[in-house]
Amino acid sequence: MGPRLTLLGRGAWGSTLEHLWRDLGLEVRSWSRRDGGSPEPLLRDSDLVVVAVSMAAVRPLAASLVQSWPPGLPLLSCSKGIDLEGLCTASQLWGQQLPQAPTAVLSGPNLADELQRGLPAASVIASHDGNLASSLQRALHTPNLRLYTNSDPIGTEAAGALKNVMALAAGISDGLGLGANARASLLCRGLAEIGVVLKALGGQPATLYGLAGLGDLLATATSSLSRNQRFGGLLARGLSEQEALSCIGATVEGPRTARATVALASRQGWRLPICEQVVLLLDGGVDAQGAVRALMERDLRPEA
Repeated sequence: MGPRLTLLGRGAWGSTLEHLWRDLGLEVRSWSRRDGGSPEPLLRDSDLVVVAVSMAAVRPLAASLVQSWPPGLPLLSCSKGIDLEGLCTASQLWGQQLPQAPTAVLSGPNLADELQRGLPAASVIASHDGNLASSLQRALHTPNLRLYTNSDPIGTEAAGALKNVMALAAGISDGLGLGANARASLLCRGLAEIGVVLKALGGQPATLYGLAGLGDLLATATSSLSRNQRFGGLLARGLSEQEALSCIGATVEGPRTARATVALASRQGWRLPICEQVVLLLDGGVDAQGAVRALMERDLRPEA
């Protein structure tokens, strides 16, 4: 008998997880904001709460569940991004509201459409609690979703969040027709920027080159299934942020994450030129060609 799951959020990723785990024979009860009401009754008799809402929805959801969260009930966070208000990750937001809840995060190259079609993928469950990570790994792996574990939830979340910004930038490059050399160069330097943030937040360097870092970046920045990549392509065609979002018709985490990351970088004194140009473009301070030109004309420096 597997764990009884409560899934909060039925967007593309949440719906995919619900489908995978029900096919595995697990009992899954789910809630979406579209349902109305509160998910509070679903917490009772649950063995695990899986949160797959957008980053913008994490803070109000966490605040609404503080008083009703059962003692010891573990939480698996699947939200990717940086909170604009607190400049922190999803698990940090949950930790502020529910400091006693055992917490893990799930991240990796998870293009929902491919998993829905039964194609293979791998992801990582990260937690400071190794026993929790291992138990979730055993309970939640499926025939086409292989799960690994690590002990670096913050680094895992930082990498998963920042890769959306780099996928957006890659979409701009592809939309401008700049070619494979430009995309490869952009992603290499983008990985370096992710590393700056990951290290500064206390993440482990190895996480950058794992499934949540390089793996997720490669999938999200090179596939037309990626909303962030498609969004960047629309910006390259001259659409505004709102026009591009309307064309996508679903949540795109890259713009919010870019703005939150640049705000955090400004506070901490980090240099993140790709993130900075993405925000300038989103805010109308530069066009796509101008953003590329600014990156190419930066002062010459060593790679490392």
